[in-house]
Amino acid sequence: MDLRKLKTLIDLVAESDIEELEVTEGESKVRIVKSSAQAQNQVVMMQPQAAPQYAVAPQAAAAPVAAIPAEPEGYVVKSPMVGTFYRSSAPGSPPFVEIGSEVKDGETLCIIEAMKLLNEIDTDKGGIVKQILVENGQPVEFGQPLFVLG
Repeated sequence: MDLRKLKTLIDLVAESDIEELEVTEGESKVRIVKSSAQAQNQVVMMQPQAAPQYAVAPQAAAAPVAAIPAEPEGYVVKSPMVGTFYRSSAPGSPPFVEIGSEVKDGETLCIIEAMKLLNEIDTDKGGIVKQILVENGQPVEFGQPLFVLG
């Protein structure tokens, strides 16, 4: 891909509300992702490969085995979308729930901001909040555990 075209695409992403742009031209593919305000744009160029290459690392004789984290006990409320997690409706407002709060079916637990829309996340099961697994303002992924209810 021509360097001038690439520069134009980077400028387009930087000056617009576009968060990510992927362009395929022939066998070349360019993906431009806008990150936070502090970081620069990320550009990834992908070229086709003839065949994937794999390497096998030699095993150490007595390598320690990493412990797999245990699944939290109780009902896990997971994120239904990708976005930013907020515990309250506005900065300075009290959180919707705290650890130890009793919640009823349909009660709002948090807000996830996605594409400048605020989405209230409700529980579909009542119980007591045992754990809050995400920090306020942290990005979350689809299916990521947010709360554990007991």
